[in-house]
Amino acid sequence: MKKWIKRIALGLLTIFLIGLLIPQNLQMPVDGAGSGDYNHKTFWYPWGGRARVHKGVDIFARRGTKIHSATMGVVVSTGYLSSGGNYVTVLGPKWRVYYYAHLDEILVKEGNIVTHNALIGKVGNTGSAAKTPAHLHFTIFTFVPYPWRIDTSTDGWKKMFYLNPIDYLEKL
Repeated sequence: MKKWIKRIALGLLTIFLIGLLIPQNLQMPVDGAGSGDYNHKTFWYPWGGRARVHKGVDIFARRGTKIHSATMGVVVSTGYLSSGGNYVTVLGPKWRVYYYAHLDEILVKEGNIVTHNALIGKVGNTGSAAKTPAHLHFTIFTFVPYPWRIDTSTDGWKKMFYLNPIDYLEKL
């Protein structure tokens, strides 16, 4: 193998390992919210009529409440989806993607670097949440799979890529 290929491979491996070593230090993303503002049993709960499951947690708050980045990272996408409404995704430590959905307002742009308390949006009920009280849908997706999390539930094989945000929020 040529030296330059080895150097590139070593560089990519180094970047990957550094990403895994950066601590997550998760913080509550909804300003002023606590454990009483979300249902502790909604992760992987059957959702919708198409055999789907809820891959995150809904944190309820008044419309317009500030949403902060739960961890440091880079804003990789923002926009509107029919299901998630106004959304922001942040690539953070450990190669995890933090997805914030149903925002009333998006306050960051793609490529922005955010810190733990950076203001990224405001609580709303856009997208499929239009008929529900205002809340933030918060999901943690990992590119590094956790195969031991696979089970026989609906979409159980996907559990290796989704971390239960409630487990992290309860430690705050």
